[in-house]
Amino acid sequence: MFNKIGCALCHLPSMTTVAQSNFTVNLPGMNSVQVNLFSDLLLHHMGDRLQDGISQGNAGPDEFRTAPLWGLGQRLFFLHDGRTSDLLQVIREHRSNGSEANGVIENFNALKPAQQQDLLNFLRSL
Repeated sequence: MFNKIGCALCHLPSMTTVAQSNFTVNLPGMNSVQVNLFSDLLLHHMGDRLQDGISQGNAGPDEFRTAPLWGLGQRLFFLHDGRTSDLLQVIREHRSNGSEANGVIENFNALKPAQQQDLLNFLRSL
C-alpha cells in the first residue's frame, strides 16, 4: 500500500551507501551497505501548510529534506517542528498549495478506512 499510493516516491524504502573509496574518512561497515531509511534525503516543496518561513542553505521556507521514517514508531511528535503526535494529521498536513505530495495524499484519502489504518499500522511498525 505504501508503494502503491506513492509514499515511496520520496520515502524510498531502502538506499545503498556509496563505495568506501568515496569517503574522505574511513567508515568501517558503511561500504555499499543497504539502509532502510524510508527517505530519499532530497529537498522537496511541501507547500504552505508545512512552511515555516525559514530558509536554510538551499532550502526555501517550504522545502524540507525527506524525513527518514526509520524509527517512526518510536517517536512521540512528528513533522519538522514537532507540532503533532497524530500520525493521520501528519499525512494530511502534506497536502497543501504547492506541495509535491498532493497526489499521494489524494491517493491516501481515496483508500478505504481499513486500508488507511493498515498503512498507519505499517508506519508505526517502522
